Amino acid sequence: MQQTASIKSLRKFSSAALIAASSLAFAISAFGEDVTPLWAYAPDTISPEWGEFIAEKGKHREHALPALDDIEGWKKFQAAAAERGEAQADAIARAFNVSYTETRLGGVPIVEVTPGAPRRTDRIVVYTHGGGYVLFSARSAMHTSALMAAATGLKVYSIDYTLAPHSKWDNTTGEVVSVFKALLEKGYEMDQIVLCGDSAGGGLAAGSTLKMRDLGMGMPAALVLWSPWADVSRRGDTLVTLADAEVFYTYESVLGPASLAYADPGDHRHPYASPVYGDFSKGYPPTLIQGGTKEILLSGMIRLYQALDQAGQTVKLDLYEGMPHVFPPLLPKSKESRAAMKKVNAWVTEHLGLD
Repeated sequence: MQQTASIKSLRKFSSAALIAASSLAFAISAFGEDVTPLWAYAPDTISPEWGEFIAEKGKHREHALPALDDIEGWKKFQAAAAERGEAQADAIARAFNVSYTETRLGGVPIVEVTPGAPRRTDRIVVYTHGGGYVLFSARSAMHTSALMAAATGLKVYSIDYTLAPHSKWDNTTGEVVSVFKALLEKGYEMDQIVLCGDSAGGGLAAGSTLKMRDLGMGMPAALVLWSPWADVSRRGDTLVTLADAEVFYTYESVLGPASLAYADPGDHRHPYASPVYGDFSKGYPPTLIQGGTKEILLSGMIRLYQALDQAGQTVKLDLYEGMPHVFPPLLPKSKESRAAMKKVNAWVTEHLGLD
């Protein structure tokens, strides 16, 4: 009798649990219909103009990249993306009061961006643009290099490096090295140059600096990295925890395919491809890393900072509440962007001896 009663109690408990679970699932489903996606969430602790930007930008998180072996497809895709950005280059240059010319250094195409009132002619910035290593050109990324020229008052040499999959990490970092060699031949010294980059360009700048150091060329006076893609392997906490908060893309649609286009899986942890794995005990320039708390790449930035700091190098991790990927040039008049650029200018001024 006792066993029968226990079975009946267990059945009643199971039925009640099933009803409760069903009710909870229904409630979650109903509630979820009106929940703002994490990528669209803009806290009231940031400038209000960012809310509209984030809400609109996040609608295009999913991208369809060509298959890795579809070379012609990549060429068409990349040409279309570059064309859209390059159509705005002249207007952006006027807005920032800069001029630009397209030329070559060390056999590599570059865009030379000159501020309207140059601060110095014996100090320069070299810039490597973002785009996941697979998108954009130096000219279509004018909004980043123009902002850097305007903020620092220095001429910027923006490298139009060969995009993946047409170029892998070893060749691409080699193009950066070639530009630096040409600048040295023109009479510049390493301590007269700051190297800057955003996103993939930030990873490229950091990896190329390791390569130049290992080649015995010396290193730039300082680095400025905006939201650097410091690790092209799929590692790091925020690749999971902020996957749904990232405004610009998803790993599956962009970062994953782009990482394979740039480096074979066996090379993903090579320091020149993923500088977070570098040996910084051998020396490294003072490095400013800037980013936001809505970035899937945040873990890479933190890990790069820790690697540099623990190796005794001069490094500053400058993070901004609620900011998306490479935020300074997106809304340059916002208080967050102005604060970031003030620190960029101070960093460049200090390490190029411009006081």
